[in-house]
Amino acid sequence: MSDQPVSVIPFLHALASTGGSDLHCKVGSAPRIRVDGRLRKLQVPPLTPADTRNMVAQVLPEDLVAQFRDTHEADFAFSLSGVGRFRVNAYVARGTDCLVFRRVAVGATPMEDLGLPAVIADLALEPRGLVLVTGPTGSGKTTTLASMIDLINTYREVNIITIEDPIEVLHSDKKAIISQREVRSDTLDFTNALRGAMRQDPDVIMVGEMRDIETVRAALSAAETGHLVLATLHTVDAQDTINRIIDFFTPHEQSQVRATLSQTLRGIISQRLVRRGDGSGRTLAAEVMVNHGRIAEAIVDPSSQPPIADLIAEGDYYKMQTFDQHLFQLVQEQMVSVDDAVAIATRPHDLLVSLRNAGVIV
Repeated sequence: MSDQPVSVIPFLHALASTGGSDLHCKVGSAPRIRVDGRLRKLQVPPLTPADTRNMVAQVLPEDLVAQFRDTHEADFAFSLSGVGRFRVNAYVARGTDCLVFRRVAVGATPMEDLGLPAVIADLALEPRGLVLVTGPTGSGKTTTLASMIDLINTYREVNIITIEDPIEVLHSDKKAIISQREVRSDTLDFTNALRGAMRQDPDVIMVGEMRDIETVRAALSAAETGHLVLATLHTVDAQDTINRIIDFFTPHEQSQVRATLSQTLRGIISQRLVRRGDGSGRTLAAEVMVNHGRIAEAIVDPSSQPPIADLIAEGDYYKMQTFDQHLFQLVQEQMVSVDDAVAIATRPHDLLVSLRNAGVIV
């Protein structure tokens, strides 16, 4: 290996050409690209401290240099002509610089190509209220939100404001007009951008992530005053999402928050990704909760109704489904294997019993 530090540019070309989602660069290991959920090592020598230090210098915006030096963390966007746009996290591990690049799409993937349940289109076209997309990191929340925004953009003559950190999918105006605002580049933070959005005549507001009580409060207020608010949370299912929102607030506020949420919430989409049975990538497993009378009552007073998970399981009329109901369908359609479905199921034993009772497995 030469004494000259290597550049990150060839690795970003490799990420784009392989259709990978993420590039990991750390000292002592060859760069790795995530393809269909699995990390694959590039055939190059392990990176040195000088290599990753040079990579950070190549891509880190000048206004974040001091922050990175002081906090050892930085989030930002990076564009490479002819290759694409990337979301970047730079950090320090064991005293050396590391980077993770997430490839950003130009234009949303149509909803039908993502395998999303049809009810999600209904939620996207709600005139007002709060719709939440939840799941762990890397579960496709941004992709789902982008497809919902694209659907609104296709069918509704409205003003859409997005607040993102950073912008991950670039939209062009269709029937709607879309203003995409990036935290730090275009606005100070989510809370300030949400407050500003209320003065920008919005019909739809998309919040990349509800991270703190002020953002949650502003999002609830916007939904309550007649806007459609789409947002994400890092929660595992509908019940966990409702609990997380309520737990942002002090005990004496929680009763009022429950009442507000019961009135403004339209639905919760919780996501997990599971490997396809044919090895061609991953597909989406989704729990979908649609707010209706009994769900609203359960939000206000959990003791008045069965658990929300049970209400979802019984809510076929409202097009609701649990994770395990969707996984059952995916196994039945031979989209995913039994082992992979059971590995991410909420109740693995119950899923196996249901599959046996239906004759899908023996």
